[in-house]
Amino acid sequence: MTLWTSQDAARATGGQSTARWTATGVSIDTRTIEAGDLFVALKAARDGHDFVQMALEKGAAAALVTHRPDGVAEDAPLLIVDDVLLALEALGIAARARTKAKVLGITGSVGKTSAKEMARTVLSRQGKTHAAEASYNNHWGVPLTLARMPADTEYAVIEIGMSNPGEIAPLSRMARPHVAMITTVAAAHLEAFDDITGIAREKASIMDGLTSGGVAVLKADIETSAILQNHASRLEAQQVLFGQMARDWKLQHVALREGQTMVQADTPVGPLMFKLSTAGRHFAMNGLGILAAAAALGADPVQAALDLGLWHPPAGRGTLEQVLTDPARNEGIALLDDAFNANPTSMTAALEVLASHTPVDNVGHIVKGRRVAILGDMLELGPEEAQMHASIAADASLEQVHLVHCAGPRMRGLYDALPEEKRGVWEESASDLAAQATRLVDAGDVVLVKGSKGSKVSLVVDAIRKLGHPDAHSDSTR
Repeated sequence: MTLWTSQDAARATGGQSTARWTATGVSIDTRTIEAGDLFVALKAARDGHDFVQMALEKGAAAALVTHRPDGVAEDAPLLIVDDVLLALEALGIAARARTKAKVLGITGSVGKTSAKEMARTVLSRQGKTHAAEASYNNHWGVPLTLARMPADTEYAVIEIGMSNPGEIAPLSRMARPHVAMITTVAAAHLEAFDDITGIAREKASIMDGLTSGGVAVLKADIETSAILQNHASRLEAQQVLFGQMARDWKLQHVALREGQTMVQADTPVGPLMFKLSTAGRHFAMNGLGILAAAAALGADPVQAALDLGLWHPPAGRGTLEQVLTDPARNEGIALLDDAFNANPTSMTAALEVLASHTPVDNVGHIVKGRRVAILGDMLELGPEEAQMHASIAADASLEQVHLVHCAGPRMRGLYDALPEEKRGVWEESASDLAAQATRLVDAGDVVLVKGSKGSKVSLVVDAIRKLGHPDAHSDSTR
């Protein structure tokens, strides 16, 4: 299906097209580009203009550029603009303007990508739904997601993130959501803010882009909820609250059972129960918020509650898989891969999930199965980072954890604060820890690997996967 014609794209961007063309998609990466895509030559670590010829050779319909790059034919299909990023933004704004889709904008310190995928799962069962395939939530990710949106979209889900003050509001004004959801406000990116109230104000600015009559879906249970609610009141946005203390969508009960979550809630449409195919109180809370957002968009929340069971967390965000070390005996390691991101709030949630799982005894080299946490540094926490790492030792869920391995200089604080019987191995880097995978875990263990992406604790995930039998396929419970 045609997404952009040369005429429409030129009109949207104010650029000049060197030929007539039609594009069925938009791409910024020649590694994943598909035939028919409009290639956008952004400047990042490398200048996208260096890859225009490669994109055209791979079947790109045209390239969005500031000039004809060296080596590109005179008759090549190009859309020439003054600034490629501004032109991409213009395409996104034009795509948003031409659709009648109901748009949900999502931000939050924790859980926005998972919430985005929950929304995609439930809304796609009720109408044609568009959302980014990955965490495209920054200054180029949001306009790219919008530019890829077909005109006949019925629901759109736009994830909006930030690293510094002032980033969310412009992206929200570009997306113009009918509903804005804030999953939570937590200690993340504190290096760029004075305190958590600054983070709350930045998250609240997603409401600045709401359409007239828009709805703000806000978490009631956090200390900064008043900041969010006051911001919504100043904008005269309708407020819908979710959480254990919410007046609207109230979480009544959560039970974690071996990789599943059972949830009961009181809602404006009556009592609801839903099940998630993964464990996590934080997932239960986000699921409730998504039901509130779906209702605010005009979707059926009861059907959405039924469909939440179809959702699975994205890779590296709490996925559970089995690493079979002995296929003949069906013995292996239950691996919880949560290595994409970390802050104190998400760390608490992940440890609770680990505690909810039951290890298997009488397999492997160690008779008794264990709950093992392998933790990498939490980054961008600001001046209190040392105390935040050490305080994990007081987490209630650690009582159910048998062994904790740590990687990184910040996690040394936790390692030193742990009771001696829970201390496993500490290493300066995740790569040093990964090299010892065979002595970190054993068959029968349930293993959580979590840390900030920059800690590279995902190297430990890869090392544990390699402990699996070469003839065995991973039996993912995602």
